[in-house]
Amino acid sequence: MTLSALNPDWKWQLNHRITSLDQLKKQFNLSKEEEAHFPKNQTLPFAITPYYATLLHHCAIRKTVVPSTIETIKTKGERADPLGEEAHRVTPHLIHTYPDKILFLVTSFCSTYCRYCTRARITGKECTPSDYVASIEYIQTHPEIRDVLISGGDPLTLSDAQLDTLLRQLRTIPHIRTIRMGSKIPAVLPMRITPNLCSLLRRHRIWLSLHFIHPAELTPQSRTACQMLSDSGIGLVSQTVLLKGINDTTDTLTDLFYGLLESNVKPYYLLQCDPVFGSSHFRTSVKKGIHLIQSLHGRISGLAIPQYVIDAPGGGGKIPILSEKQITQKGDHLLLKNYEGKTYRYPLLPQKNSVH
Repeated sequence: MTLSALNPDWKWQLNHRITSLDQLKKQFNLSKEEEAHFPKNQTLPFAITPYYATLLHHCAIRKTVVPSTIETIKTKGERADPLGEEAHRVTPHLIHTYPDKILFLVTSFCSTYCRYCTRARITGKECTPSDYVASIEYIQTHPEIRDVLISGGDPLTLSDAQLDTLLRQLRTIPHIRTIRMGSKIPAVLPMRITPNLCSLLRRHRIWLSLHFIHPAELTPQSRTACQMLSDSGIGLVSQTVLLKGINDTTDTLTDLFYGLLESNVKPYYLLQCDPVFGSSHFRTSVKKGIHLIQSLHGRISGLAIPQYVIDAPGGGGKIPILSEKQITQKGDHLLLKNYEGKTYRYPLLPQKNSVH
């Protein structure tokens, strides 16, 4: 990649994303296998910012953003909507699963598309521009909602003006106590983090839940972005998806979690990969996830250890997993109990791959 890939203008980065095989071939020497297995049609669109493309020499990073025909293989138990969000959609933009929390999907756009995306069914798809009137009215008339999680797509791809308008509306609702945003921007487009954006987020008292999966993402640019946010008084936590062959070793997770702490980001969740269509090559066994999180205890600072969770398929919410005693195997699924005591089923990996 040329030095232009580090252009500090975030809008330039968006306008020059790599979005086709031909563009990718001009920038990288793809192997014959990579080129042969690049799918002609993808459920999830393909896009990488020029900045993030500078990290593609890392094999782990490359696997997570460059499409492969293996993602077209659908295995038993995988779903287009693994978390059952559509069953809890109350307006075009709102998912209401937990009693006091609301998920606000403000955009379907991301600057870079992760191939294991839980919302591949909607993320990156063309959508008709609309306002959020119905969503704001719903939140206003449901006083049990105290926590708003703004996600998508990536909400930090919206302009400062769009974000300010939305956040002002939410902050006029008296029963809203916490507003969070889920974003991978500091990892894939750190130049989006500007003094003006930091001031805006601080003014509206926003928490950011950032998505980092590998220590290679903790570049000087991403660290600077996190430091700017932290110095502005913005709370930062991270959510890491456990991915087979990407970050499923104790050493990799240790480097990542300590690196996040050094950037003033608290490791919050280590998420079992959701069983979205075409995800089997990314999913580890749950047993491996348990062993990995247990391997961190006593070896690294407790502050650096996130909570290992499974987002229960079908809308059961996040279930913290501490040991194998919490789970039982029945046929080709694991049985899990959520906070309400309800049982949910997480599909085992195909063939011999299972929790055991």
